[in-house]
Amino acid sequence: MTTTDTEQHHKLIPLLGPAFVAAVAYVDPGNVAANITAGARYGYLLVWVLVASNIFAMVIQYLSAKLGLVTGQSLPSLLGARMPKAGRIAFWIQAEIVAAATDLAEVIGGALALHLLFGISLLWGGVIIGIVSMGLLLVQGGGRQRQFETIIVGLLIIITLGFLAGLFVAPPSPSGMLGGLLPRFQGTDSVLVAASMLGATVMPHAVYLHSSLVNDHDADELGPSTGDARHSSGHLSRLLRATRIDIYWALSIAGLVNIGLLLLAAAALAGQSGTDTIEGAHAAISSTLGPVVGTVFAVGLLASGLASTSVGAYAGSEIMNGLLHIRVPIMARRLVSLIPALIILGAGAEPTWALVVSQVALSFGIPFAIIPLMRLTANREVMGDYVNNRPLRVTGFLIAAVIVALNLFLVYLTFTGQG
Repeated sequence: MTTTDTEQHHKLIPLLGPAFVAAVAYVDPGNVAANITAGARYGYLLVWVLVASNIFAMVIQYLSAKLGLVTGQSLPSLLGARMPKAGRIAFWIQAEIVAAATDLAEVIGGALALHLLFGISLLWGGVIIGIVSMGLLLVQGGGRQRQFETIIVGLLIIITLGFLAGLFVAPPSPSGMLGGLLPRFQGTDSVLVAASMLGATVMPHAVYLHSSLVNDHDADELGPSTGDARHSSGHLSRLLRATRIDIYWALSIAGLVNIGLLLLAAAALAGQSGTDTIEGAHAAISSTLGPVVGTVFAVGLLASGLASTSVGAYAGSEIMNGLLHIRVPIMARRLVSLIPALIILGAGAEPTWALVVSQVALSFGIPFAIIPLMRLTANREVMGDYVNNRPLRVTGFLIAAVIVALNLFLVYLTFTGQG
């Protein structure tokens, strides 16, 4: 590597970080439930869903970040400026339902982790997760975006180690992994699980948030408004290059974690009863691979819940501000969004199934995020010289079509009872 290359890399490093915050949404407790359920029930059958979903996520998150960098605005803000009042309210309602499903998965997952580690009741575990997430959000405010990103990256490292440690004790089958790359289903329930995996991997709130994160990352570096120095061709190109690197590494790690969870379940949990719940999977992991691996897994789940619920509350605040032009204090929003999860925990609902269903709900919210994103980034009036080229436009709309088709297929199979 030349001296010039080294200097360029050093200049890019401070620009990295937003994608790692967005990537936390891709390794939240809903992913644990969906991917362990997939591996325990179907072995390596649905590996292809995670591979495809992760590729989709890289494209989608890049377009979201690109939209934010080029326009200086978030996706919700751009949509809010283009919709009539009734449309903005309707769009906000569906986005809030998605955000509630997200928060449900994250709080339940964190509460489960506390229950597995310390025997704390799920309801009190949910309260603790909510309180700690407020502390993390306090770090995010007041111009401390980099500190927040550093904490989230630290939690992401714990998540990765916690969820992948078991693979060193129970390595997956190479032939099984290769066979899992062939796209196919096995009945209606496998489509439901695949939809939940897709909902857990391509996260609507991360799509909305990333366009804001890139501008919050360093207001001094990026500039506060459209038309500032960052829109010089060379500077914006450098930001976009850093964003591509940021997304590649962040989502590669997230994809590795997701695939690793499914492979762990396929290798160590297939055929064992009760492994389609997180508690059962934890018990089986502890029994089969040892209590140390079980404890490390639970620690990873706890880090996942804490990190993702903080990012989810952050996203919800940005969505409301962009669509309704209402800036609610993020602490107040955190309190309100915590209530549905605590009600479900207090009611005694089976937590893992609630997680999987929440991910299905998320998958139905994905088209509302990515179709407008594709349209805006393909609009020359919005993007100028940085409008998507033809291959990227085609790829983006194909991704949107596949996601919508999978959900329609799920509805058809469910109501006809076929498969």
